[in-house]
Amino acid sequence: MRFLRTIRFDETDTRVFGRVAEPGEWAVPGGFEFSRVRAGELSGKMRQAFANGFLGVSSFGRSTFATVGEANADERAYIETALAQHFVDVYGAPDLLQARVAAREEMTFVDDLCASAALNTVLTLRRQFADNGEIREEFRVIAPPSQGPQHTRIWKIETDGT
Repeated sequence: MRFLRTIRFDETDTRVFGRVAEPGEWAVPGGFEFSRVRAGELSGKMRQAFANGFLGVSSFGRSTFATVGEANADERAYIETALAQHFVDVYGAPDLLQARVAAREEMTFVDDLCASAALNTVLTLRRQFADNGEIREEFRVIAPPSQGPQHTRIWKIETDGT
């Protein structure tokens, strides 16, 4: 099954988010973190996390980019368990059984998001408050160049004559 993984192209995330996801973590959008927040209550790094941060499932840190990867049954079980425990520990879910239901809902959303995407597709997220106060999420695909080489030479090896 396809699922999201965090990816880091540069060090920007380490400066803009309060807690940063490590590259390669399984990820979910994580909009639930802001369910009790109102539009005017966000500032600084928390505002940046709200605006465009995917949530890494190991660190529960944020990442600007996510890529589509494949998660086997054991990895999916880990994602579900980690999310469920997070819902109990941080959000006060009454027990792991009920928290697993919420974790599966988040995972189903990611499944739907990734279902038709090619492996290694890079996604960004834009999250904002609608006029009625609801949180809206928009996902964008970063497409590779359609023309020209799909890679770039970054160095050239020259002999020094010895």
